[in-house]
Amino acid sequence: MSSTAPRAPRAPRTARKAAAVAPCCAPADGAPSPGACAPVRGAPLDEATADELAAKLKVLSDPGRLRLLGLIRAQPKGEACVCHLTSALGLAQPTVTHHLQVLHRAGFLARERRGVWVWYRVVPRALDDVRRALAQGTAAVRSPATMPR
Repeated sequence: MSSTAPRAPRAPRTARKAAAVAPCCAPADGAPSPGACAPVRGAPLDEATADELAAKLKVLSDPGRLRLLGLIRAQPKGEACVCHLTSALGLAQPTVTHHLQVLHRAGFLARERRGVWVWYRVVPRALDDVRRALAQGTAAVRSPATMPR
């Protein structure tokens, strides 16, 4: 017969990983050894910043949106109308409009209505914030509410 005794609860996954790594980094006598791992320096992204950065990267993860950003930035005045973008990308107008709205809500594009058309331009500061956060790992990512329009 098999025993059905309850198992002892397991440590959380992160604790198990930390315990598995610790012996190589911390010798039993506590003295650093020549081959010991270097201590981790700096601080990880805080949870709120990581969530914001992940949301912005998710917006940028679509190839069509990246193409739109590049196309708009490449224009002589740094702005483009939806009417010009659809033919240049070979996407349907509703698809382009959707991607532009997503980029605008995320703070990557500013827009201005001129008659019946909407013109978009890239907000360089938004891209700089993402670049800085990736480079430093601790930079604050601005929310769309704090972005210039």
